[in-house]
Amino acid sequence: MTILLSTLNARYTHASLGLRYLLANMGELQEQTRVQEFVIGTKTTEIVEKLLASRPRIIGLGVYIWNVEECTKVVSMLKRVAPEVTVILGGPEVSYETAEQEIVRLADYVITGWGDVSFAVLCRQVLHGPQPLMKIHAGVQPPLNDLALPYDLYTDEDIAHRTLYVEASRGCPFKCEFCLSSLDKTAWPFDLDAFLAELEKLHARGARLFKFVDRTFNLNIKSSLKIMQFFLDKLAAHPEDPVYAHFEVVPDHLPDALKDAIVKFPAGTLQFEIGIQSFNPEVQAHVSRRQNNEKAADNIRWLCEHSHAHLHVDLIAGLPGEDIDSFARGFDFLYSLKPHEIQFGILKRLRGTPIIRHTENFHMVYEAHPPYTILANDRIGFADMQRLVRFARYWDMIANSGRFAHTLPHILGESPFARFMALSDWLYAKTDATHRIALDRLAGLVGQWLEEQGISADTARALLESDYAGQAHKKHIVKKAQAENKKAESAAPLRQARHLAA
Repeated sequence: MTILLSTLNARYTHASLGLRYLLANMGELQEQTRVQEFVIGTKTTEIVEKLLASRPRIIGLGVYIWNVEECTKVVSMLKRVAPEVTVILGGPEVSYETAEQEIVRLADYVITGWGDVSFAVLCRQVLHGPQPLMKIHAGVQPPLNDLALPYDLYTDEDIAHRTLYVEASRGCPFKCEFCLSSLDKTAWPFDLDAFLAELEKLHARGARLFKFVDRTFNLNIKSSLKIMQFFLDKLAAHPEDPVYAHFEVVPDHLPDALKDAIVKFPAGTLQFEIGIQSFNPEVQAHVSRRQNNEKAADNIRWLCEHSHAHLHVDLIAGLPGEDIDSFARGFDFLYSLKPHEIQFGILKRLRGTPIIRHTENFHMVYEAHPPYTILANDRIGFADMQRLVRFARYWDMIANSGRFAHTLPHILGESPFARFMALSDWLYAKTDATHRIALDRLAGLVGQWLEEQGISADTARALLESDYAGQAHKKHIVKKAQAENKKAESAAPLRQARHLAA
């Protein structure tokens, strides 16, 4: 083994699609190349020891916003204990603004942008000469049909225990300035028949959980319908062993043909991630986001009322031109549409994104270190931004988790944002924490807050006892949540199962 491909994933269940693309396209070097993944939080010495155990000549490291700080420590240690090993970096975090990054200074080479074929070319030069003269190499973007697909490289262990990431297309035609995909010229589709053949092989090997990384799954409706029909056919043939598919969709583009396919999916088998980000037209214009808000709202409402799709709908706080009152109105409106989860994000300045052009005009202040979260702007001061950060964390723990499904409407009342902000401020004052709050303690605190809002102790207790959170101490509750509607839910993640069981 000469070449080692590695990265630090956010969690074990995430299997790196990027590394497998590199391995699939190594050509004659594939036999001497191996993938070795780690999880963030692993000790640096442990990672380096395992990386060097197989005596690689080259280590390729995938660098992302969530792992760059730990990857920097890994590269630093590698170059101290094994300077003879060539370290090649790639990934979105090192593809832009490379000159100012410590990890780039430490490494031997960096490939920016697409690395699928460029990594193998660089490895050949390192191994066989002539030695590369430049440190930074712009990745070549080949036609997608020229790429070897990586899906055979998912192991049986991956299929049994991890989310399988797949893509029917790359790129995005939209120009939302907070997103790296805004730098793409368009979206490029893979050959659909070849892609579906790969899905067929994965399913035959036992894969049941598929997460599409396409930025705009429903852009080409004919392709979307063929992919959905693939899953519908599997569900019809194996209702006792259902598949689960996750797609990111454009909110204002849901023609009748797509609706007809969506309604055929049973509960627990289909999940949509829908990016709204803001309902404020002025803010949307600032970040070059094209969105028909009326159509988007109608489509979300239709999906909630007429389909079994589980909806994750995204909002971003901190965008240029949006104050808390504007964000609150958008939040309350979105909540009225009744999506299963509202993903409340705080703006991050990803390297290379055009959002930086607003820094001066809107006094945008970001963290200097990953994940470069916004700290303040001209509409939201630092203290209020931190209140929003805490709101987002508590919202995920209480609302999105599905653990407080019956209690949540009583928390939110007629003013969801204002009421939950009040609960968020109260929880922080009581706990001085937004992490590692035991579920039974959190349930007790929610009950106490409800009582302070005028709800009787008996009513608050009854509400919580009707929820997953109020019964978390009982051993049977997880089994019950998974058992209800067993056939429909068996492929769905536990968090979605809790929403379905509510």
